[in-house]
Amino acid sequence: MSFHNLAIGLILSVLIALAGYKKRSLSRSGVAGAILIGTIIFGLGGWIWGCLLIAFFTSSSLLSHYKLGEKAHLADKFAKAGARDLGQALANGGWGAILAILYSLRPNPLLFIAFVGAMSAVNADTWATEVGVLSPSLPRLITNGRRVPVGTSGAISPLGTIAASLGALLIGLLALALAQVGAPPQTGEPCLRLASLAALGGLAGSLFDSLLGATVQGIYYCEFCGKETEAPLHRCGRKARQVRGWRWLDNDVVNFLSSIAGSLATAAGWALSNH
Repeated sequence: MSFHNLAIGLILSVLIALAGYKKRSLSRSGVAGAILIGTIIFGLGGWIWGCLLIAFFTSSSLLSHYKLGEKAHLADKFAKAGARDLGQALANGGWGAILAILYSLRPNPLLFIAFVGAMSAVNADTWATEVGVLSPSLPRLITNGRRVPVGTSGAISPLGTIAASLGALLIGLLALALAQVGAPPQTGEPCLRLASLAALGGLAGSLFDSLLGATVQGIYYCEFCGKETEAPLHRCGRKARQVRGWRWLDNDVVNFLSSIAGSLATAAGWALSNH
């Protein structure tokens, strides 16, 4: 562990988090979460890891502001909308931070591959949500294909799936480009497999997120507004009735689990392709 690297990671994370707060992409608690996650990933994983984290945060933040007016009416369907808070920062970057800690203790190229998969998954999922809700056609539940209203948890659309694939591919291509510079400590011999496996693993993580959303994620219904929501307390201020899923499995937990799924899928693909 290098305290010099941690110090640099802290400084960079503070600057990026404050910029995110200024752009209203992060809440105050989100700033704390971003600084914590960024410091760990930058300081313990290295600059390549940090660049991938920045790519996720930057691209996702830009998309969250894309056609914001057209997406505003869907805010009450989601557990959280607007600036990301501490829970969202930990959900999206927590698993990546754990991998960075493990890498600092016992450097292994497979841990970097797993990290790429984690970032690909959270980027894919965010892109799918931010772009998918703009789909001109109604999405379908991933479990049975039934058409449901836009914003329904567990629903997917062609537009959202394409966006997820592109979001995952972006991380994969960036990882490939950066690995060309830092190949020896990262992947050994960088190749196109890294980008393709990251794209597939990230998409798998995003689809796993949708599967959890359609089956076991806690979903509620506001009797007063007549709307389904992911939050036990609806945005109108009234308590919503739970209609399915597990109460403890909220959207943050789902995002965290999907990052693990994308990570494992990418690492498994890498390991199998090397045999």
